Amino acid sequence: MGCRGESSSGFRHSASEFHPTRQDGSVDSEPRGAARLPHPRTGRLFPSPVPPGSGWPGDPATPDTPVAHDADEVAGLASRLDTVAGLDAEVSVCRACPRLVDWREEVAVTKRRAFAAEPYWGRPIAGWGARRPKVLIVGLAPAAHGANRTGRVFTGDRSGDQLFAALHRAGLVNSPLSVDAADGLRAKGVRIVAPVRCAPPANKPTPAERATCAPWLQAEWRLMSPHVRVIVALGGFAWQVVLGLLADRLVGQPRPVFGHAAQYRLDPRLTLLGCYHPSQQNMFTGRLTPAMLDDVFTTAAGFAHIHRR
Repeated sequence: MGCRGESSSGFRHSASEFHPTRQDGSVDSEPRGAARLPHPRTGRLFPSPVPPGSGWPGDPATPDTPVAHDADEVAGLASRLDTVAGLDAEVSVCRACPRLVDWREEVAVTKRRAFAAEPYWGRPIAGWGARRPKVLIVGLAPAAHGANRTGRVFTGDRSGDQLFAALHRAGLVNSPLSVDAADGLRAKGVRIVAPVRCAPPANKPTPAERATCAPWLQAEWRLMSPHVRVIVALGGFAWQVVLGLLADRLVGQPRPVFGHAAQYRLDPRLTLLGCYHPSQQNMFTGRLTPAMLDDVFTTAAGFAHIHRR
């Protein structure tokens, strides 16, 4: 069963639904009554959530981007995608799961006190990084006051601070800091994706929500698999998601078991690596350390033949 979010008026075909329509038929640039606040880096004013195509740094969508409202529409849109740019755009406006839509937008309005003076992205999070990656990192779901605020995966929270610092030490990004979508961060042969694209309440998406979102990642893997040499799964849930993506390659083989720094050579060109998730709890308790992160990502870079310059 999917998450059904279709309105009583039927399927609306584009992201213009984020923009209220005036009586003369033209479209407003932002939701009615939304307070506009300056982006913390660019200073440009935005409402929360941010309407597609309104100028947010890195926004892949436009007001005409098709919108999925339920599981069937996600599957249909994802199956026909043939470019990463198109995938990113359609992911970023998805409204298929009502509970997640309500939560991400509520957080974008209520905010955390520390970020009360800035706009929140408040939309699904597309993958970030190279469009032909050699290293694919699979996480969990966006953080309510991290990616849901900044509009970029693993950006604006402590998990992202740890992850990007390690990626920089391994030579996979150009900076150890990931602050916002306009900070100049660039990937070097790596891409980060999440199996669930919206921030979930209590960080726990339901099984139906995970299933509804799955076709987006399946499409991403279809488009990128010819280039990927290493997959890094951040945590046991991500590991199981990856095994699902690779089911055709695992036929007749023992099912790989998750563990930190676990390595499985799936074929001569593809290796799966396990890594504990760089959550605040894992880092604070010492279950995961910066040195342990470095071990995994240095190994990934080596297998992918990506070297520091």
